[in-house]
Amino acid sequence: MPSRRHRLVLGATLLAAASACSPATPDSAKAAPVRKAGFVYTVRDTVLHGTIEASGTAAPLRQATLSTKLMATVIAVLVKEGDPVAAGQPLARLDARDLSARQHQVAASVADAEAQHGEALRQAARLRALYADSAAAKAQLDAAETGLARAEAAVRAARGASEELGAMSSYAVIRAPFAGLVTKRFVDPGAFAAPGAPLMSVQDGRQVRVTANATPDAVRGIHRGQALDITIEGAAVSGVVEGVVPSIVGNMYAINAIVANRAGRILPGSSATVFLPRGERHAVMVPLAAISRQGDLTGVTLRADHGDQLRWVRLGDVAGTMVEVNAGLRAGDRVVVPLASNPRN
Repeated sequence: MPSRRHRLVLGATLLAAASACSPATPDSAKAAPVRKAGFVYTVRDTVLHGTIEASGTAAPLRQATLSTKLMATVIAVLVKEGDPVAAGQPLARLDARDLSARQHQVAASVADAEAQHGEALRQAARLRALYADSAAAKAQLDAAETGLARAEAAVRAARGASEELGAMSSYAVIRAPFAGLVTKRFVDPGAFAAPGAPLMSVQDGRQVRVTANATPDAVRGIHRGQALDITIEGAAVSGVVEGVVPSIVGNMYAINAIVANRAGRILPGSSATVFLPRGERHAVMVPLAAISRQGDLTGVTLRADHGDQLRWVRLGDVAGTMVEVNAGLRAGDRVVVPLASNPRN
């Protein structure tokens, strides 16, 4: 019988032999890198255009409060608030019967002045012929010429009075000065209209003027016709600079920009932000959807050969669907954007 020592030696020998005969563990059995599902975005060095934000408001490019030069009773109001109107469309009518009576008087005065002028013209022609034949004195000719000049002046005066009365009569009908929207009616039929008193307000909102105030340094280089990025009530639009003028607010300048508004989505009085260009700078940008948050910490999933890993980053400004990374990433890094997102790569 073998001894206990001999049995231990034999067991160790068999174990070593079994180990030598067993196959080695293949590389494919090693743990595979952990990959998070999503799109891979390659970080690039991006050129950003620096801007300064100037706050302002949007107002209709054209708006008018209509009145009259007459003292008369309003006999008809033809529109309501909110009605669209065309240029030249009647909005209200005033009682102008006294002007109609005066028109007949003025017409008679014009006819009389023209008749007097015709008689003076014939008299002057006769005396010119007589004076040429030495049959009339020079004093008689001068008197005829003077009478003709006075008759011509009387005709001009009568016609001028007729034109003035016609212009006054036009104030009896309040018309839209341009196509737009009736925003306010101040009178109803039966009200008394006085010269200069407001009767109706009309706005043309197809274009709006955005006015924002900024410091002299911020507006330096801004010129008429320049396109600017603007947001109005959160909606991004484009505007064209109409002009830069001194503002009534301290040592500031007002930037006026025109924005198209044919669909009428921009309402008068809306708050606006004008972005004034301020040079260029380089930055690292990633999609906002790639950012994960844990409390106050922000990070991204970094795609590496040995597997995805969380990388904490410090964020900067947001530009649309992208966000600036001030620290933690560099150009060439690859970050994972979840499948639900659609990154701009």
